[in-house]
Order: sequence, then C-alpha cells, then structure tokens
Amino acid sequence: MAGKSIKTNSKFANGILGFFMNAMLILFSLSCIFPLIWMFYSSLKTKREFYADVTGLPENPTFQNFIDLLSNPNNNLLSAMLNSVRTTFLSVVLIVICGYVLGYILSRINFKGNRVIYIMLLMGMLIPVHALLVPVYIVYKDLNLSNQWFTLIIPYVAFGLPIAVFLVEGYIKAIPIELEEAAAIDGSSFSKTLFSIILPVSRPILVTIAIIQTFACWNEFSFALILIKDSALQTVPPALTMFKGQFSSDFPKTMAALLITMSPIVVLYFTFSKQIIKGMVAGAVKG
Repeated sequence: MAGKSIKTNSKFANGILGFFMNAMLILFSLSCIFPLIWMFYSSLKTKREFYADVTGLPENPTFQNFIDLLSNPNNNLLSAMLNSVRTTFLSVVLIVICGYVLGYILSRINFKGNRVIYIMLLMGMLIPVHALLVPVYIVYKDLNLSNQWFTLIIPYVAFGLPIAVFLVEGYIKAIPIELEEAAAIDGSSFSKTLFSIILPVSRPILVTIAIIQTFACWNEFSFALILIKDSALQTVPPALTMFKGQFSSDFPKTMAALLITMSPIVVLYFTFSKQIIKGMVAGAVKG
C-alpha cells in the first residue's frame, strides 16, 4: 500500500510539474508570436486609429497602407528590397564559396601559417562589428568606395567569412580522409575532389551557412546607414527609417513596410527551417 501511495504521489507531482512546464512554454511561445500578430493588425489601422488605441484591434480594417507603399512611385521601398536582394545574394555566394575553399584548405592541408590564419579568423569573430564602423568609414572615404552598388558586399563578406570558415573547417575534419585518398588513387585532381566529391558531402553545413548569412546581410543596418547615402542605393533597414519624422511617425505604415520587407525572409526560414536545424546539429556532432 505504501509503495502504491508513493508511486501515485510521484505521478501526481510529475503531472503538476509537466503542466507548469507546458504552460510556461506556451506563454513563451505566445510572447514571441504576439508581436507579429500585433504588427499585422496594426498595419490595418489608420494613423489616427493607431494613436487612439495602440494595442486594440482595428475597427475598420484597411489595406490602404500596403496599397500606398506598393503603388507610390516616390516610395523607394521596392527599390530598397531589390538592392537588398542583390547585395545579400552576392555576399552570401562569396561567403559560401570562399568559406568552403578556405575551410577545406585549413582542415586538410598542413602548411606553415595554417594555425595563424585560423586563429586570425577566430579573432575576427571576437571583434565587435560596431567597433570598426569609424575605421571602415574612413577607409571607404579615402578610397571613394562609398555610394556604389558593391559598397556593402565587401564588409558583409569580411564579417561573414570567419564563422563560415569555422563551421566548414569543423565539418570537414570529420569527413573520412580515406574518401579523398580513394579519389586521388582514381586520378581525381584537387579541384575535382574539392567540388565533385567533398562539396556534396558538405551540403548541409553550406546550406546552413547560406541561410544564416542571408538573415545577417538582409537585416544589417549600421554599415548600410553610414556607407550608403544615395537613396537609390539604400537597402531595406535604412529605407524603413523614412517613415519616422522629427515630431511624429507613421507607425501603421511602418508596420506594413516591415511586413512587406520581412516576408521573403520569413518564407525562406519556414522553407529551410529543417535544413537549418539539420546543418547545425551535423556541424556540432561532426565538429
């Protein structure tokens, strides 16, 4: 009887603990989802209605804010999105290619200075990006590199390369060296081994790097703000500041602009979310 009572009490305690844990996780999930819901229904309000009740639901929902943003020829939001797509795509391609090649070389080839280069790249991950804003601005000003279509690609690749090399180097180290030795016996060249044999095996970590860097490049604000002054070359983050005035801000239109600009990234994330998790887990286990 005593044993049954102890088991019953234990099950009851575990049930209570599980209930509270689930309740906490549900509340945490709602706290993450609610800002997106609030952004959506706030974008359906007029400016007057928003200031009258910030958190309330819209009485007369309207898509006029979205229509104004997409149809106004003086609005540079769409051109900013195109600039962000171009800059992000080129930056991510360069980061993935350079990170893969450099990570493979540091992982497989022993040469003088191998560890020095690797440590320098790791140190690049430790330097705060904002500490380099002024030096980068001065260099760009002296070399007349500001306000060009390729201006932001250089710092994006420079700051994205260390983490890419770090992940690739750790991933490739766990790939059996016998795979490359067998390819060499069959007469495979270095480039063929690199891109035809090891590249398909490294696809999970490369896709993970590409998605992470896409988010980073798309949302980067600081360098985009100080290095690009021409509104025709602005990317999405600085372009969103145009809705803020000196004395007032059009928050409903800002919410609509945020939803428009974040939609490609949200679609990308939900499309490749499983791949992100798979790649990060594979990198952690293999590294």
